Amino acid sequence: MKMTENNSLYQRLGGYDGITGFVENLLARLYADPQLGHYWANVGEKRTDRAKHLLIEFLCAQMGGPQKYTGRDMKIAHQGMHISPSDWQVFFTHAAATLHALQVPEQEAGEIVAMVSSLESAIVSKS
Repeated sequence: MKMTENNSLYQRLGGYDGITGFVENLLARLYADPQLGHYWANVGEKRTDRAKHLLIEFLCAQMGGPQKYTGRDMKIAHQGMHISPSDWQVFFTHAAATLHALQVPEQEAGEIVAMVSSLESAIVSKS
C-alpha cells in the first residue's frame, strides 16, 4: 500500500498486525521492568491476555482503525492502580525504546506520543 499523508495512523503503522507488534514489544519491556512489573505480578494469564487485547483494540480505534474499543474508559480502568508520575516516565522510556526498535518513522512516533500523552491525567494518580 502506498503511504500518503491521507492514510490514518492505523494504516501507516501497518494496521492491526503493526499495532499488535508494537503492543507485544512494549508489554514485554513493561513486564520485565523492575519498577513497573509489579502491576502484572500475580495476574493470571487470562486477565493479562484480556488486558493486551483491550490495549490493542484501544490503540487501533484511537489511530483510525475499524476496531471499536469495548473496554472501560482510561480513568476507570486505571483507578486504584496508583500509577505515579515516575511510573509514567518509565513507561514512556519503554515506549520510546519500542518505537526505536520497530523503526517507527518520526512523524508517526510523534503522533503516538501525543495521543498517549493526552491520557496522562486519566491514568496517573494525583496522590
